[in-house]
Amino acid sequence: MSTVAASIPVLRWAAQRAHLDDESLTARFRKWPLWLRGEAQPTLRQLEDFARLTHTAIGYFFLPAPPQLSLPVPDFRTLRDATLAEPSSDLLDTLYLCQQRQDWYREHARMHGLPALSFVGSASVKEAPEAVAQRLRDSLGLSTEARRQLPTWTEALRQLIAKAEDAGVIVMVSSVVGSNSHRKLDVAEFRGFALADALAPLIFLNGADSKAAQMFTLAHELAHVWLGATGISNTQAGEVPERHTERWCNQVAAELLMPMESLRAAYDPRMPVPEEIQRLAHEFKVSTLVALRRLFDAGFITQDALWQHYREEQERLRRLPERAPGGDFYRSLSARVSKRFARAIIASTLEGLTSFPDAFRMLGVRKTATFYEAARELGVMA
Repeated sequence: MSTVAASIPVLRWAAQRAHLDDESLTARFRKWPLWLRGEAQPTLRQLEDFARLTHTAIGYFFLPAPPQLSLPVPDFRTLRDATLAEPSSDLLDTLYLCQQRQDWYREHARMHGLPALSFVGSASVKEAPEAVAQRLRDSLGLSTEARRQLPTWTEALRQLIAKAEDAGVIVMVSSVVGSNSHRKLDVAEFRGFALADALAPLIFLNGADSKAAQMFTLAHELAHVWLGATGISNTQAGEVPERHTERWCNQVAAELLMPMESLRAAYDPRMPVPEEIQRLAHEFKVSTLVALRRLFDAGFITQDALWQHYREEQERLRRLPERAPGGDFYRSLSARVSKRFARAIIASTLEGLTSFPDAFRMLGVRKTATFYEAARELGVMA
């Protein structure tokens, strides 16, 4: 059987990006060690299998060296290590899919004469974060007191997503690439991104993160939309990002979720800090790290106390068991692709304006029966 001369540096690069070790690759490709030493070459079918396994374009294997891949959007992340310097195939594929969905929705909005959203790009980093947070609160119809009455972080996140979508923002939440449960997204690589657009602003949240962390990321990315600043973020509450835009978006997010006036009224100085941040986090439906940072912002704790408790709380959070995935498929579908987007593309397909293959691809479904059931669950058809 004929073989092909695949580039050894690119083979190594593809395996490393896919987090595949030599032992597992040798189990699947018996001559893997020989390929790396140049003593054997893969067949075309083997190379195609390897490309699919590593989510690598097959043409790359004929290059003398690995390609220099870059993000298609501005990168606001803090590069803590070299691994973030090059985006993973999981992140890139998620971005490309969301851009395709946004392009579709933009054309849908134009076709139906939907108005441009005046809040997109209406803010500036020169403005006080408190003022912009209030405008966000007014535009979304948010009430801090109403959120404090909700029993869980899940309900609070669901409410915030619904408010954003009602205002015209497409919000997608997923812990995997598309609908592929074998391609899990890494929170260490990114927590979310915003694709600002006057007709189709889109926010993606990494669903592998905790609900409390997703709340902060959503608020942070909403600030990006108000700025009109497309970009990817990995910001975490309590940290102080290097970039001014990220610091400003963090400040807007913190004020949106935990207004200083409400915090001052709720704070109990008699409580030890670890217990107090737990209580405040539950009351405001934020993470304990957000609550801790806000105590410092309010002047209730010193900077030394902030970082001491921050390290202790991070260690406590690391020891918590991972949450189990699952849930109702159709609710998960509307969260993964956004209820606003799902309803629009399903209706467009039923009207004959969008092809079924295109709708299936962007929704991440394979069966016609699943599509029609989703249409019924989302109220698009009876």
